[in-house]
Amino acid sequence: MRIFSGIQPTGAKHFGNYSGGFRQYVATQEQGEAFFCVVDLHSITVDYKPQELHEATLDLAAMLFAVGLDPRRSTVFVQSHVSAHAEAAWLLGAVTGFGELRRMTQFKDKSDAQEFVSAGLFTYPILMAGDILLYQTDLVPIGDDQRQHLELARDIGARFNARFGETLKLPRGIYPEAGARIMDLQEPDRKMSTSTGSEMGKVLMVDSPELIKKKLMSAVTDIGREVRRAGDKPGISNLIEIMSVASGEPPDAIEARYDGSGYGRFKADVADAVVEVLTPIRARYLDLRSDPGELHRLLAEGAEKARAASHPTLTSMYERMGFTR
Repeated sequence: MRIFSGIQPTGAKHFGNYSGGFRQYVATQEQGEAFFCVVDLHSITVDYKPQELHEATLDLAAMLFAVGLDPRRSTVFVQSHVSAHAEAAWLLGAVTGFGELRRMTQFKDKSDAQEFVSAGLFTYPILMAGDILLYQTDLVPIGDDQRQHLELARDIGARFNARFGETLKLPRGIYPEAGARIMDLQEPDRKMSTSTGSEMGKVLMVDSPELIKKKLMSAVTDIGREVRRAGDKPGISNLIEIMSVASGEPPDAIEARYDGSGYGRFKADVADAVVEVLTPIRARYLDLRSDPGELHRLLAEGAEKARAASHPTLTSMYERMGFTR
């Protein structure tokens, strides 16, 4: 079984990324041959600074290893190190409709917020399709916000197969059952984000234990003292979700355990649980970032494996489309 997922090196990664993505990656690497990609080519579709992209790419790669991706079991690599991704995107563009791209909600949201809208922002779902389809992927661990893009990748793959012959496997997505949408600590009606919201609204993966506790203790809560999930209690509902992810305890059990205890004790325990999860990850991350040679070695090994794994599919695509090789 083949597994593939990618994540952009944009912004400092936070507990929401851990909950909705990194945890899934670590769990699914046990299920088969896994490929996890730092999709740096996607990051240039919006305004960016080259040096920041360079550092963010290495930061994210180090974080992927730190959360538990094992280079002996998973292939971790940087997208731009494997040229097959860009090539496959161009080939798949021939079987992608303009109307399909225009309907992508993320393009609408991001383009509305910018004066200059790059062609890359419009076409990057084709690159994402190439990322996935190149590896004959069976499963894609992915956030719910990428569901539309995965469906487009399946449609593109099916159209390629119908036109040029059976070539590409059509994958299915795996979506987190819990913790898929961790909300901002200060604005619990919006998702925790790498690019928006205040610094106090997000727990970063590299925050110190002291800062994690400060952020969670100052998290916005709601009227009343009951620790329970409810539509009119978005703040405490979010903290219950965070506690469930950090402790592994079901939300119902958390509500029962803190029945009648009030917010103060609960928030302190949430902070302790998050610190317990993130502290060893932070230590492994800092070790890797202090040894750039080792990090580059791991990524070079990953890229070599990814090139070998993607080459047969790309070769078949060229041949079936009629190119001379």
